[in-house]
Parts: sequence; C-alpha cells; structure tokens
Amino acid sequence: MKLEVDLCGHATLATAHVLFEYFDHPSDVIAFNSPRSGGLSVSRSGDTLTLDFPADTLKEVEVSANLVDALGRAPLKALKGKTDYLLIYPDQQDIEEMKPDFGQLAGAGVRGVIVSAKGVEVDFVSRFFAPGAGINEDPVTGSAHTSLTPYWSEVLGKKKMSARQISERRGDLVCENLGDRVKISGQAVTYMVGEIFIQAIK
Repeated sequence: MKLEVDLCGHATLATAHVLFEYFDHPSDVIAFNSPRSGGLSVSRSGDTLTLDFPADTLKEVEVSANLVDALGRAPLKALKGKTDYLLIYPDQQDIEEMKPDFGQLAGAGVRGVIVSAKGVEVDFVSRFFAPGAGINEDPVTGSAHTSLTPYWSEVLGKKKMSARQISERRGDLVCENLGDRVKISGQAVTYMVGEIFIQAIK
C-alpha cells in the first residue's frame, strides 16, 4: 500500500495471529481500538480466526464510462461505500475473466474497486483492485467484505454466507451479517519469522 487505510483486515488478522501463536495471549478474544474505525476484535476457535468489523454503508451510484472501460464490461449495479466501489456482475465467469487496465483504473477516485457475483461453489465471489493505493490486485481483502457481506446478505436473504476471493492466490471466508457489524472468518498461517538487531547509538 502507498497510503494509510482506515480499516485493514490483513494487519488486524496478522497481529492477532502473532499474539495467539507466539505471545500466549490469555484469552480467545483480542480487542483492538482503531482511531479511524473504532472497536475491532479477533476471536479464535481452533484454527479459525474471526474478525468483528463495522459494516459498511452502501449507496447506489452511477459509474463513469472510464471505469467501465477500465474493467472491460459494465456492471449490473454499482454501489459506493466509505472507501470503495462495489460493482455487481451477472455471474462468476465475469469476475474470473476480468482483465482490468490498471493504469486507467488508478484514476477511479476511490481506494479500491470490488467486483462481485454469485458464486458457483460458494454464495458469492469477488476480486479487489486498488492500483491507486499501490496494489493492482489484493489476494484476500477483509475490509472489502464489510461491503460485500451486507450487500449479499440482503440479496440472498442469508445472515451467514460462504465467500471466495478469486484472485490468483485465492482465499475462502465465512461472512456473517450482524446489522451494524460483520464477522469475517478464515485461517492465518505464519509465512516468515525474522529478527531485527538494533544497535544503540552512544
């Protein structure tokens, strides 16, 4: 990322994973306070971690011809949340085949663009593009699911749903709509452990 974001699922999940796995956190719930997003928490059940985040508020908008051109196809519906566009497409194949023009997409005027459709094997699928923030495509985006969860919950008439972010790396999540909050569950694994040596200046 090239900028500070208001809500970051990666950082919250990773911090909780480290505290649980390496610092013997005394309970199965860790509470955080974000100056930009308020109270956040991560709970542990077996190898599953669940983020408790504020739900995004969405409103339907018109998208520019430039945005449609950058994505290569027009959405069925366009909504805007606090920081991102959420664009809805007819089916999963639209999301899988999308090849954005990232240079053009960087000028969308938002942090990122979420594209989504009903899933074949899960309730809904998505991808997340944020070239303006320094990431062409994010592998799995917790914060995007604060927009996706309330939208698909209303459309599908379900509180708890299975989701898949179909980036190259992919990721599966379970999302639950609690009204003004959402719960987003998945797994975390340790990728790297390092040491930093700091020499005191005399």
